[in-house]
Amino acid sequence: MQFDRLKLDLEEKVERLSRELEEARQQQAATADVLKVISRSTFDLKKVLDTLVQSAVRLCDANKAYLAPIEGTTISWGATYGFSLEYQELLKRHAPLAGRGTMSGRVALERAPVQISDVLADPEFTWFEAQKLGNYRTLLGVPLLREGILIGVLGLAREMVRPFTDKQIELVQTFADQAVIAIENTRLLNELRESLQQQTATADVLKVISHSTFDLQSVLDTLAESAVRLCESDRSVIRRRDGDTYPVAATYGFSPEQRGFREQYLKTPNTGSIFGRTLVEGRTVHIPDVEAAHISNVAGVRAGLGVPLKREGNVIGVLTVIRSEPRAFTKKQIELVETFADQAVIAIENVRLFDEIQDKSRQLAEASQHKSQFLANMSHELRTPLNAILGYTELIADSVYGAPSEKMGAVLKRIESNGKHLLGLINAVLDLSKIEAGQLVLDLADYSIEDVVQTVCTAVEPLATDKKLALKAEVSTDLPRGRGDERRLTQVLLNLVGNAIKFTDAGEVVVEASATNGAFNLSVRDTGPGISPTDQAKLFQEFQQADNSITRKKGGTGLGLAISKRIIEMHGGRIWVESVVGQGSTFFVTVPVEAQEQAKPPST
Repeated sequence: MQFDRLKLDLEEKVERLSRELEEARQQQAATADVLKVISRSTFDLKKVLDTLVQSAVRLCDANKAYLAPIEGTTISWGATYGFSLEYQELLKRHAPLAGRGTMSGRVALERAPVQISDVLADPEFTWFEAQKLGNYRTLLGVPLLREGILIGVLGLAREMVRPFTDKQIELVQTFADQAVIAIENTRLLNELRESLQQQTATADVLKVISHSTFDLQSVLDTLAESAVRLCESDRSVIRRRDGDTYPVAATYGFSPEQRGFREQYLKTPNTGSIFGRTLVEGRTVHIPDVEAAHISNVAGVRAGLGVPLKREGNVIGVLTVIRSEPRAFTKKQIELVETFADQAVIAIENVRLFDEIQDKSRQLAEASQHKSQFLANMSHELRTPLNAILGYTELIADSVYGAPSEKMGAVLKRIESNGKHLLGLINAVLDLSKIEAGQLVLDLADYSIEDVVQTVCTAVEPLATDKKLALKAEVSTDLPRGRGDERRLTQVLLNLVGNAIKFTDAGEVVVEASATNGAFNLSVRDTGPGISPTDQAKLFQEFQQADNSITRKKGGTGLGLAISKRIIEMHGGRIWVESVVGQGSTFFVTVPVEAQEQAKPPST
């Protein structure tokens, strides 16, 4: 008898162990199947959460289940199984997390699994409205924790009083861990997508802005529209300071009636609006719910973000982004709007500086015009009496008024020499003034470049002979006839050759002329002292000369090369110098064979 009882107990124990083993095997197999489904739907969060709650109900022999993500103190429904729509609506409206009167509230407080064996017998449970609508008696809640922070609750319910086993609680914890991983993966993926979308959109916005650098209204309109689109908002407005007021500079998303209202609204700062608070505080102001923050919600404003436009620490405007529902902006959205505010400041500053430069340029151009006109008038006024002085000096020197003494003759020669030098300076100033005032006009006609070179060499040959310099002209044969101002081109070449002879004390001066690709190529090469790179940089500027003792000794007005440059550029050509100190200099000139029309010389 005793043996039969022992045998029976042993059989029952074996049967129980076999049953538990089979149950464990089934749970492991089912869990593996669940994890397989989850792994295949990594970034389909709803499918993952639905699979988790359904599997939890099936494997833990429950009737109902829910998985509710938590943000702050707010519960949202991620997935449910077995609960009616009325029950879900009840929890959406109330969803209490504070206190121990609900299962979710206890999970939030304890950050650990919570089981209520019988809610009707539990002394702390108080939410009987939900219990009656949900028709449950036993509850199990497991927290979803990410780095110790509660991000959700996985809850199971049984309609009869029957507590969950330790193995079932352990299994639900495994499912909760999987839910955390799925939620975190989705969050990271969404953040990555949002970041990439914002970067791409920002790049597109900056591209538009760069193409409209000085079209300020287009830039501000683009920023206002992009802020709304990229920040999931409804409207935006940019205000710029104008004296003591802040009128609207750009808007997006406003109806015509709203735009008219915004034009008149909040032009002076006050803390009763997002714009006013941003202006007064001089920093970014984020209002997720204007009613909770006691901010005016005129024109349907329920949430907003205000970012100041700052230049050198001073607020010059505000960019405001508005939502018609209470909802917080993300950190990335706030950073994006701040970036747009910085771009608005840069655009405003660029236009301001551009306008200032334009204004200064107009003033300088006007002053230069007056200066050139003044110099031209003064040159005429000085040249008339100077010509008379030179004329009378020549008459006296020619004994028209009686033979001058030897001493007087020497003085007269000095007067004539200095007078001609002064007349040359006045003529040079007059030429430059005419060019700057736009009064010097080229007399375009057919000419021979060979004749120009020959005329210049004949004129300066005595100067070269006096200094015992070799003067050579190397002109290509069969050069075409040119069209241009022969007198002005002769003036340029005469200046170049004259300078070469003046600054060369030994050796030679060589003039070369050829034609290639529809242009005459002239060069004047000497064996003089050469010109330093520093002096070359300023050689063609008005009243500039190479700064050395030789130049000071030789003299000159410092206008010849500047005038030559302007004349060549008016022909559509170019003039430059190549020189090495101690190895001489070569001046090059290229002019079109046929100057079709007078070109305006570039400003210098």
